[in-house]
Amino acid sequence: MNKIIIYQVFTRLFGNRLLTNKESGILAENGSGKMNFFDDGILSRIGKMGITHVWYTGVIRHATKTDYSRFGIPTQHPAVVKGNAGSPYAITDYYDIDPDLAEDVENRMGEFESLVERTHNANLKMIIDFVPNHVARQYKSIAKPDNVVDLGENDDVNMGFSPKNNFYYCTNRPFIPYFDLYSGKKDAYKEYPAKATGNDCFCNCPGLNDWFETVKLNYGVDYCDAGGRSVHFDPIPDTWRKMTDIILFWARKGVDGFRCDMAEMVPSEFWAWAISRVKSEFPNIVFIGEVYNPSLYRTYIASGFDYLYDKVGMYDCMKGVIRNERPASDITGQWQAVDDIRDHILYFLENHDEQRIASDFFAGNAVKAIPALVVNVLMQSNPFMLYAGQEYGERGMDKEGYSGRDGRTTIFDYWTVETLYNGYINKRRLTTEQKNLFKIYSKVLNIANKEIAVSEGQFFDLMYANADNASFDSYHLYTFIRKSGKNILFVVANFSGNEATCSVNIPKHAFEFLALDEKTYSATDLLANEKTKLALKADEPVEVTIAPNSAKIYKLGR
Repeated sequence: MNKIIIYQVFTRLFGNRLLTNKESGILAENGSGKMNFFDDGILSRIGKMGITHVWYTGVIRHATKTDYSRFGIPTQHPAVVKGNAGSPYAITDYYDIDPDLAEDVENRMGEFESLVERTHNANLKMIIDFVPNHVARQYKSIAKPDNVVDLGENDDVNMGFSPKNNFYYCTNRPFIPYFDLYSGKKDAYKEYPAKATGNDCFCNCPGLNDWFETVKLNYGVDYCDAGGRSVHFDPIPDTWRKMTDIILFWARKGVDGFRCDMAEMVPSEFWAWAISRVKSEFPNIVFIGEVYNPSLYRTYIASGFDYLYDKVGMYDCMKGVIRNERPASDITGQWQAVDDIRDHILYFLENHDEQRIASDFFAGNAVKAIPALVVNVLMQSNPFMLYAGQEYGERGMDKEGYSGRDGRTTIFDYWTVETLYNGYINKRRLTTEQKNLFKIYSKVLNIANKEIAVSEGQFFDLMYANADNASFDSYHLYTFIRKSGKNILFVVANFSGNEATCSVNIPKHAFEFLALDEKTYSATDLLANEKTKLALKADEPVEVTIAPNSAKIYKLGR
C-alpha cells in the first residue's frame, strides 16, 4: 500500500508557455496553461517524483472577465469577478469545464476526459475541486444534463429562507456591490432581489473583504431564524440532491477524489447523506475536506470524509518551527491532538491559500523547510500534499494584478509561474539551487512510497525521552523511529541554520513497543546515500551529526 502523496497543480498556471507576465494582463497577453500540457511525458515526470494523486485545481468553469460568448458561454459582469481570470471558487457551471484550459473550447469536455485517461495511464489518481458552499453570482449551467433543474431555477425569491430554495435572498432589496465601477451606468450590475454572499453575509451590500463575487447555497439551515439558527433537513432539501448529483456526474467521468472547498461551512448531515450515496456506487472514491476548526474534525470524519487538512494544527506549528518562532518539540503536541484520527489527517507546507515557503513573508528560503518536509512526509502514514513549484523553491513574490505581492501564487490572474516554466518547459533555466532542492523533494517523496516502514509502519516519537537531554537541542531538532517488521527508519531533523551534533536517547519503552533489538545496525542515510554503523541501545545515546536545515534518514539493517 502506497502512502498518498498529492501534487496540487493550479491548472491555469501550470504549463503556460508565455512568459509575458504583464501585471493585470488579459488572456491574449499572458496566456493560460492547458489540460493538454499534461501529456504522457509530463505525467510520467510527476509520477517519478513520488506522487500518487494529482489535484487539478480550477478545472470546472468559473467566473471570468474573458469573453467566450462566441462559444455560447454566458459572459460575466466584471463588477462581480475578482481579477481578469477570476476565482476558480466562483463556479458558473458545475457541469462544465473552464474554457481557458482547452485548446479547442468546443471540445473542452473531451479534452478533460482525455486528461482523466492519461492521468490513469500514468498510474496516477485524479482529484478535482468540489465547491459546495457557494457559486458565482451569475451562475447558469449551459452544460447540465437534460433532466437537471438549474440551481435557483425554481426558487421563491420572495422568501429569505425556504428549505425548498437553493439560495438565500435579501427580499425586496437590490444587490449593491461594495465597489462597482459600473454603478449608475447603463451597464451596471443588476441583481434583484440580492442573494446572500458566500461567506455567510446575509445583507445586500457585502464589503470588500467579503466573498462578494459568490452567493451562498442553502442546505436547509436558516441562519437568520428568530432563535438564531434552525435546521430543516426533513424532507431532504433540494440542494442536497442537486449537489450529490454533481459529485456523481464527475465520479462517472472517472474522477478519483474531491477536494471539498470550505467543507465545514456545509452541514455535516449533508456530507453523511451525500458521501454514503456516492461511495455506494464508487467505494474507492476519496473525499478531502477543508475544515479549519479542529473541534469539528471528528464530526466531519464521522460524516464520511477520508482526509481533512490540518491547517490550524500541524501546518501552523510547522510554519512557526521553520521561522524559528516555536520549538520543534511542539510538533509532538500537534500529532498527539489528533492521534485517534491520525490516518485521516492531511499534512502540507504550501497550497494555493498559503504563502510560499521561499517568500519574504514566510521563510525567505525554501531550504529552511527541508526538515519540515522530512518530518511531515515520514512521521506518519497519512497523506502529504505539495503545491506545484514548491519543489523548485517558488517564491510567490510576483505582483500579478488582482493578487498583489503577498507571497502567494495568484488564483485570480493570468500568469506564468516561472519556476514551473523552468522545471517543465526549459530545464536549462533552472539554477543549481533549484535542481538540488528538487532532488531532495523527489528523494523524500520516493522514500515515503518505497519504504514500508513509512506507508504501514509504527511511529515512535523520541522527543519526550530527550526533553532533559543536555546533548539534544529540542528547540531545533526533532527525532523519531518508524518500523514495520524488519524495516526500520531512524530520523533526526535539524531545523537550525547551523550544523548540529547531538546524542539521541532511545528509551527502553521504544525497544519494547517496536519489538526493536538492542544492537549495532548497519545504517544507510537515504538522503546522502552514506553508510555507517549505529548502536541502538537503551543505555547508550546515539550520536548523530546533521547538516544545517537538513535531516538524517537512516535505514537500519543487520
